[in-house]
Amino acid sequence: MLDQLAAAFERQDYKAAASLLKQLQQQSPDSPWVTFYLGRLREGTGKLEAAELIYRSLLQATANSKVAAQARLGIQRLAALKTALKTAQPTGAESGVNPGASVTTGAAQHSTDEPGLLVLKAIEPEYRQQSAQRFGQIMGLEAYSARMILPGRGWRLYRVGTVTDLAQVSQKLTQAEIPAFWQPLSAINTIRVFRVRYIETASPQVKIICENEAGQTGGLSLHWSEVSARVEGRLPIFEQVVDLNARNQLTRRETTQDYAQVIDLHLPQRSCMLRFGDWNYQFDQGVLLDASQDGQLSVTELSNRIRWNKLVYFLDQQLSTVPVWTEFSQFAETALDLLPLIELESKIDLLRKAPSYWDQAFQLYSGLIFRQSLK
Repeated sequence: MLDQLAAAFERQDYKAAASLLKQLQQQSPDSPWVTFYLGRLREGTGKLEAAELIYRSLLQATANSKVAAQARLGIQRLAALKTALKTAQPTGAESGVNPGASVTTGAAQHSTDEPGLLVLKAIEPEYRQQSAQRFGQIMGLEAYSARMILPGRGWRLYRVGTVTDLAQVSQKLTQAEIPAFWQPLSAINTIRVFRVRYIETASPQVKIICENEAGQTGGLSLHWSEVSARVEGRLPIFEQVVDLNARNQLTRRETTQDYAQVIDLHLPQRSCMLRFGDWNYQFDQGVLLDASQDGQLSVTELSNRIRWNKLVYFLDQQLSTVPVWTEFSQFAETALDLLPLIELESKIDLLRKAPSYWDQAFQLYSGLIFRQSLK
């Protein structure tokens, strides 16, 4: 039932979550997970103060490390939401200072209440303890919580809020030698994404058949040397399954059925990205991939997974010197709880039974990499 409850919260179905939580309270009234999900329900329905009280009381009472970690994340989400909801800011005339004087030049170029994102970069193991102490002092966190937040690999989406607030925090973290950066949400939303249907020619000049955001198909000619980065990810595909609970009753729960493969190629000179997906790439069109290692099988008879692997190998050969970003899953795990607070189009045409924040997480991850490479 915990899996069902978690799935209900992920799709923001609070009515179903409340019903499942009521059943869980009857079955396991003393479970710390019941208390945690009660906090999640308060959080999801806008009762932020009540949710924070539950999370903080849970931290003091539970010995379950997993529950405690989730409670800490809940407190972080609430702090980020409170920051994002701040709209009343004193003007320069009221405060007697220039409101943009203490932030970076980049923040001053954006509206003070424009939404933005703050990302933490990985900390090397030998520096984690000292960095955690400085991070805790800046963010007002206990040492253990600070250490758990700082990523050991990849990137972590830490906060959403106004660009003014995030620029100030980022500046403090950078001064404390804690690698972090911020981006306005608009910088991600304005990146153009072309969905690749197939590669028509690969040399001497590359021609790619793709669709724009409006679904219009056309050809794009380029050189492989224009590609500055390659971003890879796996998007989970969920399905509802029937299972037996502890009382041998039939219940439905959400589980991961499979993964969709996606690759972005960044073209900074054209301010766009090319997106390959194993669910819509037309493998029987354009450049046919080598099927000689598969016996008598033709390209059209190969499974999508084999076809996709051949496409990846083909891109490896063409883009051998281009950096490859593969730590999407680690980033997504930190972003899923914060994505409901922002408006971000995934620009992924993967057919799903219900929307998933995993699609938005990949758009954000790839977009952040794209924007950071321009600096």
